[in-house]
Amino acid sequence: MIAKLLIASLLVATTVIIHAAGLGMALSHALHSSERPHTRFWPITWLLIRIAWLLIIIHMLEIAVWALFFWWEKCLPNVESAFYFSGVTYATLGYGDLLLPKEWRLFGPLEALTGNLMVGLSIAFFFAVVTRKFLQLMDEDGRT
Repeated sequence: MIAKLLIASLLVATTVIIHAAGLGMALSHALHSSERPHTRFWPITWLLIRIAWLLIIIHMLEIAVWALFFWWEKCLPNVESAFYFSGVTYATLGYGDLLLPKEWRLFGPLEALTGNLMVGLSIAFFFAVVTRKFLQLMDEDGRT
């Protein structure tokens, strides 16, 4: 039981590390972007599209970590099933058509909780980028 808790802790830590590194890259990209929201629709839209895709890639990497673990431990019959289960669980869809073996079943809710936290961070990040762009616009226009 203690070994499984340690493994679970490492999976959560790995997920958070990937997310932190990815958000750091996305933040650097957003801060160095010169798009101004009021000038044109497409520049700011293009920035938001790029950030959305970067966040999706980050989440896919995190799903892959869990999936590869489930596949490595033979919790699921093949790598495709492991990725499917991990994606459904991380996104908290919870279809229930695939289940982990009894000895690993607590990893499902843990992955879902971790996914919720990481998605929440991504939403907050997305909001912060948009807010910063509009505050930047107000500063430039002298409206603060």
